[in-house]
Amino acid sequence: MAKLVWDQVGERLYETGTKKGVLFVQDAGGQYGTGVAWNGLTAVTETPSGAEETALYADDIKYLSLRSAEEFGGTIEAYTYPDEWGQCDGTAYPATGVALGQQTRKSFGLCFRTALGNDTVGSDFGYKLHFVYGATASVSERAYATINDSPEAITFSWEFTTVPVEVEGYKPTAIITVNSTKVDAAKLATLEAYVYGTEGTVSYSVYTIAYTEFTGESFVANTTYYERSGTAGSYVYTATEDTSPQQGTTYYTADAFTSTVYTRSGTEGSYVYTPVAAGTVPVAGTTYYTKEETGGTNPTMPTPKYIMDLFSAS
Repeated sequence: MAKLVWDQVGERLYETGTKKGVLFVQDAGGQYGTGVAWNGLTAVTETPSGAEETALYADDIKYLSLRSAEEFGGTIEAYTYPDEWGQCDGTAYPATGVALGQQTRKSFGLCFRTALGNDTVGSDFGYKLHFVYGATASVSERAYATINDSPEAITFSWEFTTVPVEVEGYKPTAIITVNSTKVDAAKLATLEAYVYGTEGTVSYSVYTIAYTEFTGESFVANTTYYERSGTAGSYVYTATEDTSPQQGTTYYTADAFTSTVYTRSGTEGSYVYTPVAAGTVPVAGTTYYTKEETGGTNPTMPTPKYIMDLFSAS
């Protein structure tokens, strides 16, 4: 038999850090939606509870020790949060930029990563992926204070509880942890691609602006009107120099974008595409582009079965 040895080189392990948070909002059918990155995540505290002892005595001795059901909860802390988090924090958005509090709170799933370190390579030794299922957030305090000579950013904090999910062959659980130093690297890469999503092939094509015939009696200020030339299939719309409708001339207005489009800057090989929000009216003389993406996968919350099957497969 080998003799026990403590604190050997490379075996002095520790855990630290919290990063790469991914939020998955659960829909009414219990399915998790596409994951979104949680920027500004500063801490996730796991707070299991329960498993309390009930001692039974018989024959003048401690006869049995029964344990209550274990529950899992915790606290999320962050400097900011994704827009999608509002649904989990009891917020509804009846219009862009308008938020209503005290609304129904949606359940969510969460993935975050912590670092594993040792005495030889520090925190680059490895990491753990934590998956939280069936969570709901409680109300939280927000303390707004005046800016002074020692300004501090607000740290948001939310306590959450969970409802465990079924795991075949095991008791239900609300937390699964994957250790990068103990699992197959290729399978771990597959899991991360599933959770974080993969890039597709992106291409841009010129957006065709739609025009509507103007039927008013006078022009509206700050609106661009166009005259049309050419033939069907090759019409050209040119901003008119007229300041009011002229008899015998047909005018047109450009329709607002119904989805996000892009403007382009830079030179060939290093173009930069800048998004323009839906609802914006095209500016005369500007070329717009639509974005098309083929392939790639969306960030997806893995079920316990997916994780179990992935790492148990030979």
